[in-house]
Amino acid sequence: MQLTYRYRLYPSRAREQKLLATLDSCRWLYNHFLERLNQKEKGRTLSRRKLQATLPGLKRERPHLKQVHSKVLQMVLHQLYSNLRALAELKRNGRKVGRLRFKGRGWFKSFTYNQSGFKIVEGNGKRRELWLSKIGEIPIVLHRELDGEVKQVHIKRERSGKWFVCFSVEVEEAPKVRKVSTPIGIDLGITHYIADTNGNFAEHQHNVTKSEWRLKREQRRLSRKKRGSKNRAKQRFKLALVHERIRNQRLDFLHKLSRHYVNGHDFIAVEDLGVKELIEMAHNGKNRADAAWATFLHMLTYKAERAGRWVVKVEPRGTTDRCSRCGEIVEKPLWVRVHKCPNCGLELDRDLNAARNILQDGLNKIGWEPAEFAPVEIGPLPARASSVVEAGSPAL
Repeated sequence: MQLTYRYRLYPSRAREQKLLATLDSCRWLYNHFLERLNQKEKGRTLSRRKLQATLPGLKRERPHLKQVHSKVLQMVLHQLYSNLRALAELKRNGRKVGRLRFKGRGWFKSFTYNQSGFKIVEGNGKRRELWLSKIGEIPIVLHRELDGEVKQVHIKRERSGKWFVCFSVEVEEAPKVRKVSTPIGIDLGITHYIADTNGNFAEHQHNVTKSEWRLKREQRRLSRKKRGSKNRAKQRFKLALVHERIRNQRLDFLHKLSRHYVNGHDFIAVEDLGVKELIEMAHNGKNRADAAWATFLHMLTYKAERAGRWVVKVEPRGTTDRCSRCGEIVEKPLWVRVHKCPNCGLELDRDLNAARNILQDGLNKIGWEPAEFAPVEIGPLPARASSVVEAGSPAL
């Protein structure tokens, strides 16, 4: 199993200039290879192997490429071909796609050391230094220990100007539990971000709505700056910091929530949502996008795999209208928040009813006996769900 650990870098001004120079050299090489590939349509056939064989000659013609580690230059070509494969895959699926664009100044934001050219220099406590070939040592704080063998190092510069490093490591996947002792079903929504079969609810954070006034203010100030001026460049960083803060708040909430369920349950049933289609629906698209359901399901899945837990996705259609006790179909509009079954008399929150149906469908999917539900007290998630220390992130 491949995981990625992300840490903040604190380069000095001299090291940052080298990092920026490396980014610019990689950007030039990316555009150069893309131009060579575009000539393929004019009768010149160039394979990836032939393009990679031109790197030594390019170093002699362009001395600035000698200041970049050889593996980093090779990974630029790998990145280009990965982008081409992604476009080809979309085209095979019937999507209308264009062509790759050349990277302008400021639009190439990362480079990669693969297998060699990097080393972590030991220091005092959590403070270490990351040594990068052709760049030097950069201070780094390892706020969590690396678990596994490092295969790749990815250096990235965010729009806010901050530098981060991502270590790709390989770890062994834990064996799955052989029995289901603590199953739970989860229903995702907008009114309640989560409702589970234990009667717990987690409320939607609405991070974008809370910071919308700040976004509007910074965007308005940016629009008033003269294009190409230093003041406009400074304002772009201020706007990027607001976006970064919203993203960090969202990820912090999702990491803690997913960790809470993985630590407490060995079987988790969730809806197999078509998130893209839901976001494209009319009305409330902003809150649906801010909910980041796909990100939460992804976090829940990879954390469960590492811990040896079960995560089963079920068809969401009909889980809200079907009675979780007798199976009667009780249709109700979205604004009706209580499920009332005329057949068996069951009355409970519609999201809780959906969560129970999701759990039943999940257990049926793996061939286990349906769960029996006892009356539960409905309330918020316990406080420990918001005090979890995260231990790893999925591979990029």
